[in-house]
Amino acid sequence: MPGFFFSHNMTELNGKEDCKLAEGKIHKKKQKSFGADLKNYLKCMVPQIESGIKTSNTRSVKLSTEEVIQWSQSLEKLLASQSGQGVFREFLKSEFSEENIEFWLACEDYKKTKSDHLHGKAERIYEEFVQSDAIKQINIDYQMREATAKKAQDPTPTSFDEAQKTVYTLMERDSYPRFLKSQIYLNLLNQLQPNTSK
Repeated sequence: MPGFFFSHNMTELNGKEDCKLAEGKIHKKKQKSFGADLKNYLKCMVPQIESGIKTSNTRSVKLSTEEVIQWSQSLEKLLASQSGQGVFREFLKSEFSEENIEFWLACEDYKKTKSDHLHGKAERIYEEFVQSDAIKQINIDYQMREATAKKAQDPTPTSFDEAQKTVYTLMERDSYPRFLKSQIYLNLLNQLQPNTSK
């Protein structure tokens, strides 16, 4: 399958059963991960696959043309839809900026957190998205990064509100207009409304 690279020539492993077994396990994990990513992407692109998009609670969701059209009205309507979040996330992945929606969703979850769990979640969000060497660092300026760091040390339900608002605005002005013009969105819309004429 194109796109897979192996660290060893498979013929060299014939006499080394332990290496072959270990390589096989690693290769299977890579294939499984790639397969799961591709499957999720295709579910977003072609709603007919497996009769709809599976959500985290395993119920099947049929996308309607009306719902997908509503996504074009505002980023707020797009993000209010579980399916919309999934499709938008796939688009952001294609632009290497999925940390924005992941941070936004983490903040939404954080706001619903009970006060005795705020500290742990605040620390996780800060380490994952805000600190200067975070793996999924969001695009905020130095002053906001510092202010958010202070708020995260003594967390309240609104500790990440300013940073979340900044990231939302960034998505709204930058990624969202491109999403509406993207093949991901247009193909999905076309698949849901075949043979319609204005």
